[in-house]
Amino acid sequence: MRVDRSVSLSPAMAWVAGLPILGCMMVMSLPALADERVLAFRLFYAVAYLFWIVPLGWLQRWLWRRGAGWWAMAGVLLPVTYVMSVANALLALYFIASEKMRAQVGPAWVFGGLDGCWLALIAFCGFQAIALHRAALALEIERVREAGQAARDAELRALRYQLQPHFLFNTLNAISALVTDDRPRDATRMIARLGDFLRTTLEDGAGHEHTVADEVALTSAYLDIEIARLGERLRVETFTAPGALEARVPYLLLQPLVENAVRHGIAPRPAPGTITIRFERDGRDLWVSVANDMEGTSTGASGVGLANVRARLEALYPDNHQIVAGPEGGRWVVRISLPWSLGQVGMEPVA
Repeated sequence: MRVDRSVSLSPAMAWVAGLPILGCMMVMSLPALADERVLAFRLFYAVAYLFWIVPLGWLQRWLWRRGAGWWAMAGVLLPVTYVMSVANALLALYFIASEKMRAQVGPAWVFGGLDGCWLALIAFCGFQAIALHRAALALEIERVREAGQAARDAELRALRYQLQPHFLFNTLNAISALVTDDRPRDATRMIARLGDFLRTTLEDGAGHEHTVADEVALTSAYLDIEIARLGERLRVETFTAPGALEARVPYLLLQPLVENAVRHGIAPRPAPGTITIRFERDGRDLWVSVANDMEGTSTGASGVGLANVRARLEALYPDNHQIVAGPEGGRWVVRISLPWSLGQVGMEPVA
């Protein structure tokens, strides 16, 4: 995965990243407690290390932000840390070493590098490189997650918008039929109910989920449209288990199912028919069912409505839902199982 080099650590975080190495230097100084001169050298190198990691950390972060490769960074940081180590040795030799020691040591001791905390500075660069890479990788993972969420959100919105033209086409056809049958009062009533329903869906369309109570109210607004057309031929029964009104369900879950139940199940019948809607809890699952009377071998909720519901459920609850549909005892029944949740309604799908 390609990481974003624009991310960086703050100077304070980079300084904290060097503390474990300082701890190691302190542990290495323990055997020198008996020798004050050696202990002074160790403490000096520790203080020098804390001083050098500030500009060293800035340099490494500067190279990182400009996209320098690992070999390029090593080619810059290794000689820089070596120069810092040599400077430490010279300063220690001048301020801490005794006259006898200055007379005995030669260039090999000064330019050897290792005694001047060169390895500690190199280790600091390694620690900071790991921290930078992890921070960039975490940011990239978050961006991928947000992109995936945005894509899923767009898919769900497209599926929701797919319902609108399908629903409007059927409703306008029904209004046209009422006008043709010389039923202007019923047509006017249906137009008014259609306006109320569309206003409700436009005002309450921010999230992909809402409560069962909101879904029942929205479905009732839609059923008022159908009752204006069918009158007493359409009966509706709704049963809600205790506590289920606050459970979360997909927005407009019932409307396409009820629409097709009316169109394919109730409307073809010469006699009155009933649509039964149930919300029940079974452990960690919420079961939603829509059943309708049907005429002969005609079906109920199927076609575009059921296909749309299947696609939205798969996007919202992948591998965590069930949906079955078929005839049962002279009725067409659709049963849906969802994860039971009473959490705050928002944009995030249920995991």
